[in-house]
Amino acid sequence: MSSLPLNAIIHGNVFDIFPQIPDKTFDLIFADPPYNLQLTQNLWRPNMTLVKAVNDQWDHFADFNEYDAFTFKWLSQCKRILKDSGSLWVIGTYHNIFRIGKILQDLNFWILNDVIWIKSNPTPNFHGTRFTNAHETLIWGVKSRNSKYTFNYQAMKTLNEDLQMRSDWMIPICTGPERLKANGKKAHSTQKPESLLYRILLATTNEGDLIFDPFFGTGTTGAVAKKLNRSWLGVEQDENYIQLAHERIEAIDSPNLDKSLLNIRGFRKTSPRIPFGYLIESGLLRAGQKLFFMGNPDKDAVIRVDGKLIHGDVTGSIHTLGRHLLNGKPCNGWTVWFYEDKERDLLPIDTLRFNLRKDFGSITELD
Repeated sequence: MSSLPLNAIIHGNVFDIFPQIPDKTFDLIFADPPYNLQLTQNLWRPNMTLVKAVNDQWDHFADFNEYDAFTFKWLSQCKRILKDSGSLWVIGTYHNIFRIGKILQDLNFWILNDVIWIKSNPTPNFHGTRFTNAHETLIWGVKSRNSKYTFNYQAMKTLNEDLQMRSDWMIPICTGPERLKANGKKAHSTQKPESLLYRILLATTNEGDLIFDPFFGTGTTGAVAKKLNRSWLGVEQDENYIQLAHERIEAIDSPNLDKSLLNIRGFRKTSPRIPFGYLIESGLLRAGQKLFFMGNPDKDAVIRVDGKLIHGDVTGSIHTLGRHLLNGKPCNGWTVWFYEDKERDLLPIDTLRFNLRKDFGSITELD
């Protein structure tokens, strides 16, 4: 990569740039290729104002065969320049994403997820002739089934209020000050929101990783990479887009964040995981003993030998039985079930787990 710059935009056709890039260079490639919308006429709102659709020259292809050949060509090169441990993300709509998915599999990429970006504020279908197109699809893939890729699972869970991140992402389309303008109009018809790229880069790269965007546009990938202290390289053939991207990225202050703030791999746990069953194995609780829901002496359950609880005709773990008694609401069984101590006080069973952890000591477990 010595002949190519870092944190820079190369002006040109990406197919002219690919030969200059060595094999296995990048940790992640994010591609927002032409959609091939096949628009043949202007779109008008009911009030007869013109809809600013994607009718740019870069989105014009003679037919599906030409688009497929174009897609096969750039994806083949992406596979060559992607590290064996790297990730590829491609975004598209129903016009092109299924063709891209087929070609990815033809090239023996291994698809890990398709992610649905649900637009919380989509453009309406003005004439009511079909459903409002309220999402786009992202494909996350790696070079082979055996690739050892980066996935910062715990960081995604933390972003999602400590719930496992799902593959449907509700994110607004790019509007307001973030939307780049030229002569009072939106500069790029398909500018992506930074929040979308933030999630992708945080999930599948680490600090200092190198990211490539072959269709750089107005620079969302570079802007987010700079904010997250990742290195990047973009290719773009439209000089107007390049100028806007340069101005946008230059305006971002380098974060200069402390290393501890960037180390999202971190440690998944600082204390050992202690299952409820261990409390029974260790004699802190016993089979046949009663636990009391929310400390209520009139609402009890009996501990079974395998650690499940029995309440009437319902049997389940401390969590599932707690949810049952809360009519399906989320429940942390450790905090809702109480035991009776020697002084006949009712205490949460989490007290026992807390005391056990003192004996176990702390552990570290990498994500």
